[in-house]
Amino acid sequence: MPLTLGALGWIDWGVLGAYGLMLLVSGLFINRRKQHDTGDYFLAKRSMPSWAVAISVLATAQSAATFVGVPESSYYGNLTYLSGTIGGILAAVVLAWVFIPAFYRHECSTPYQLLERRFGVRAKHAASVTYLIGRVFAGGARVFIGSVPASLILFGDVEPLHLVGGVVVMTTIGIGYTLAGGIRSVIWSDVLQATVYVGAAGGVLVYLVWLMPSDWSSIIAAWREPGAGLASKLTLIDVGIDPGKPLYGFDASKSFTLLTSVTGLMLLIVASHGTDQDLVQRMLTCRSAKEGARSVIGGVLAGVPTVAVFLAIGLLLWVFYQRPDLTGRSVEAPSRMGLFVSFVMHHLPPGLGGLVMTGLFAAGLSTVNSTLNAMSSTFVTDLYRGWRPGHAEGHYLRVARGGVVGAGVVLGGFASLCILWYDPENNTLVEFALGVMSFAYAGLLGVFLTALFTRFGNETSAVAALIAGFGVVLVMQPAVWVLLRTGLAGMVSLPEFKMAFPWQLVIGTCVATLVCLAGQGRKVDPVSHGA
Repeated sequence: MPLTLGALGWIDWGVLGAYGLMLLVSGLFINRRKQHDTGDYFLAKRSMPSWAVAISVLATAQSAATFVGVPESSYYGNLTYLSGTIGGILAAVVLAWVFIPAFYRHECSTPYQLLERRFGVRAKHAASVTYLIGRVFAGGARVFIGSVPASLILFGDVEPLHLVGGVVVMTTIGIGYTLAGGIRSVIWSDVLQATVYVGAAGGVLVYLVWLMPSDWSSIIAAWREPGAGLASKLTLIDVGIDPGKPLYGFDASKSFTLLTSVTGLMLLIVASHGTDQDLVQRMLTCRSAKEGARSVIGGVLAGVPTVAVFLAIGLLLWVFYQRPDLTGRSVEAPSRMGLFVSFVMHHLPPGLGGLVMTGLFAAGLSTVNSTLNAMSSTFVTDLYRGWRPGHAEGHYLRVARGGVVGAGVVLGGFASLCILWYDPENNTLVEFALGVMSFAYAGLLGVFLTALFTRFGNETSAVAALIAGFGVVLVMQPAVWVLLRTGLAGMVSLPEFKMAFPWQLVIGTCVATLVCLAGQGRKVDPVSHGA
């Protein structure tokens, strides 16, 4: 099939080209200083300002999944995704109060070094391997989502082979950029890329508002009553329980409710920002624990208005595609996976479309850059140095750069598998991306909670907890549950059920914590209190 340029015009390509040039120039400027050791390459000598780290935290936590997936959430549903930020704010307080100070107090380069102090070297190694596997899952899912706009830019569609091409382009550019400057270049490029994609989203929102008719009372009424039997699209808080219904109206298949926000979604942010080197590494580049804590709080708070903008875009897209009686125009709605990107390519004016596609590409590239550096730092710091001690720093720096390339190849491979894994009929893109994270986070969070808040657990129970957390989440996957029901049909009758990813994380974390607590051995003070 011949290569096409999608629906972008020369002005849009000019904007994309200008962004590429700006990225190249900024990279050369940032990377003019040569790295001499892994402390500089992975932690920037703990010299980064907290405001830049906060923006980097925002860019990494949201990624292309926010840009592409969050508008879907309000287009096909309502505004309840925003209620998840309540759990995020609660999580930021826990992180700033307990996790970040503990990492700085024990001079950790990765969070898993804390587990070595608390449980032993096997616990650190097991946690590092769990993180690497989980990061391949989570990062690969996000790269897959980022490949959607890349495929549309290059080929004009989202055919599987073209999505693979988008994955290859993103990982190749990410490898090249990350190789040059380490975490310092990653953080400063995140600042640039977050500015681009947030500004682009604001431009789309303004343009959609301009497209709407002046009768806003009718639009608001349409959102309140979108159709027979459908709930209001303006619903912001779904408590998640209803005393007037069986089981108090509890529905385990709902991902975004007030109940999941203060449980599973809060745990998700604690895990992603407190046990995942991808984000912890950024906070450890700050000058002190206080500034690291400030960066995580700032990054989480900045995400609230950003998410609100993308949800507003989804609501306006629903009017644009689904209510021709209000807009005066009849436009065929695109496929579920290409909803937002298709609008950008076919309905935005020249220049603005290019800016938004640049923002989409920037969000996806931010994910690749951060993931590659974090995976390489974990491999070298927590694993390779133990296997091959005593070498000069130059040797470890070369291995670190090799780790970036290796991580890029593995990440791109898993992102390509996600093309087959993702089911657009049963999940939004953002639910898919968040749900994949639960595999590693359940075990990691159980072990870290035990280490930081209790005096129990040992090396063996920590390793067992990591395995148990992963296994529990795996069993709760719909496809796996169907296989179990089929295989055990003659012996045990298992019910049909669909468990939303926040509840998978809650159950997996509880099981992992209990397993870790069960370990017998010396009872030491939790590391959060200075043990």
